[in-house]
Amino acid sequence: MSRLPQSTLGRTGLVVTKLGYGAMELRGTDHFPRLSDGEASAILNAVLDNGINYIDTSLDYGYSEELIGRHIAHRRSEYFLASKCGCPTEPPELPRGKHRPHTFTRENIRAGVEHSLKRLHTNYLDVVQFHISPSRAILEENDSIAELEELRREGKIRFIGISGTIPELEDQIKMGVFDVFQIPYSFVEREHEELIHKAAQTGAGIVIRGGVARGVIIKDESIIDGYPEFQRASFQARRRAWRETEVDDLLGGMTPMEFMLRFTLSNPDMSTTIVGTANPEHLKANVEAATRGPLPVDVYHAARARFR
Repeated sequence: MSRLPQSTLGRTGLVVTKLGYGAMELRGTDHFPRLSDGEASAILNAVLDNGINYIDTSLDYGYSEELIGRHIAHRRSEYFLASKCGCPTEPPELPRGKHRPHTFTRENIRAGVEHSLKRLHTNYLDVVQFHISPSRAILEENDSIAELEELRREGKIRFIGISGTIPELEDQIKMGVFDVFQIPYSFVEREHEELIHKAAQTGAGIVIRGGVARGVIIKDESIIDGYPEFQRASFQARRRAWRETEVDDLLGGMTPMEFMLRFTLSNPDMSTTIVGTANPEHLKANVEAATRGPLPVDVYHAARARFR
């Protein structure tokens, strides 16, 4: 029995662990090292052995889907599986900048879902999310929702979601069609906080990404050199925000990573937060921190007051 706290993923009714697993670091392309079969099997099986039951991946994540399908498809009943659509379907070996852009035509959405099902060795996806926050206008122009609804009628997907961000997120919420929203949020990235609440009020499940503000704890600036410029800028901004906010007296023996994870778990609107790693020791530390649950109420409110 998992000791991890759980919640219901909005109106989907899925009971998910509040610590989920983000599988981007399995990608094995660009700045992410290629894992051996043994390494991939070890980390993915450790995810399930530790009781995590929500895994988030994407066609965009290189070899991620392929590794999940190869190493834990036989344990499919133990986890809920979320992927993305709108992504190009080229082989992972293509270098950065050589991939086609995301497109949200019905044809590409179906091709992507079918491709994911094949790579993941599964007959269905629990959640399919539109990637990179397409605008309402783009989705309506391409009749994109209708294609996911058709795939749902065929039993290939269960719930429809979107990975949304400002400025498109408010309109996406108003559409009233999404069962799940994946939204960036952390102690040092709170600009989506009000919209997270609005999305949750519609009955949708809320998946938080970036909940441990990954860039803040990177010690060596060179580690982020391989990321796109917008991500490097985001990491650096988070680090500055952490350095400029006095919270040392609130840590109470916690590491910054544990503090930020438990801060995210304290948000009353979140259902789960996806945290990625390819390192079993990092995974163990994440599980131990999440098992301790939200921050004490007084610490949480003090942290919110210090960083706005």
